[in-house]
Amino acid sequence: MAIVVETWSSAPRPPGAMMAVADDGTVLGSLSGGCVEGAVHELALACLDSGTSEIAHYGVSDDEALSVGLACGGRLDVLVVPVGDRVRTALRSFLACAGTAPAALALPVPFAAHGELADGDEAAGAPPDGPPVEPIEGAVFVSAQEQAGGVGPERLTRHVIEDARAMMRLGRTGIREYDATGRRLGAGTRIFVTTTAHPPRLVVFGAIDYAAALTEMGRFLGYRVTVCDARPIFATQARFPAADEVVVAWPHRYLAQEREGGRIDPSTVLAILTHDLKFDVPVLEEALRSRAGFIGALGSRRTHERRRAVLEERGTAPDQLARISAPIGLDIGAQTPEATAVSIFAEVLARQSGATGRPLSRLRGPIHR
Repeated sequence: MAIVVETWSSAPRPPGAMMAVADDGTVLGSLSGGCVEGAVHELALACLDSGTSEIAHYGVSDDEALSVGLACGGRLDVLVVPVGDRVRTALRSFLACAGTAPAALALPVPFAAHGELADGDEAAGAPPDGPPVEPIEGAVFVSAQEQAGGVGPERLTRHVIEDARAMMRLGRTGIREYDATGRRLGAGTRIFVTTTAHPPRLVVFGAIDYAAALTEMGRFLGYRVTVCDARPIFATQARFPAADEVVVAWPHRYLAQEREGGRIDPSTVLAILTHDLKFDVPVLEEALRSRAGFIGALGSRRTHERRRAVLEERGTAPDQLARISAPIGLDIGAQTPEATAVSIFAEVLARQSGATGRPLSRLRGPIHR
């Protein structure tokens, strides 16, 4: 297994990106969109032969067309780990949780880096002065309910589990450093921790053709998708096969239930597609009481002005009304349900990342934030 553990500048994928290489050379996954996969593949096969882990550093590509490097100008460190019995159990448990529940995977990182460094760079993670450090092996899996595996001395494993659980709660990925006995303030033992969290939710109100396209897009982007409509003839799983669940209920009552149950958080996207005031106004009131990170409503500007007027009459404050994105979506000329789904999620992703939504060709600065 190869996994990105650190990145600098415009690295194409974040820490935690994985690629698997079988002993017959078969590859699954990607680390950089093609920049370094060939070199990592060779290193992975070498690690399978030697049975040892390696850390490789890849930097800016030089002028040679076939050189190994990142033409985008970024740098990254890749950890390559043979998946033996001690790693396999932890890795299997971690992958089973990916996209379904919070979990963490911790792996020891060797100091010596393979690969070319740009001029002026120091070796990534150079070991501290003193006697050589014995390599630490193994892996640790942590979830909310269980923990498994180990990485050396008992104190080191205990501290790694505690730190991995804290990083899991915060959704953080990165390298932690300890001394050879496991003390947190020491140096000489580097442990990479990658985490996975609950998938974000997309809740779509209104069982219409635009909702079908939006559920497909939401599922493609890794959201857990719910479609809710009060009309049982329209709210069926057959009409929305991409949805994780289809709920027949009055939208505002269902949303109130989810909000009170703590199942709406800042990662949640609420899309109100009914553009019918008897549905829209009550569900928007509930949406504005929630912690949802994105609240959007379909419909014309005239329709939304009518919604705003009714909500204001019912006591909704101007700063709360400003949370509603309506008409929902970015201006990309969308006409069909599928293009409208692209428009909606383009706005969602731009809002969540603090990006501008403008063409990259007209902007300066880093592409990856």
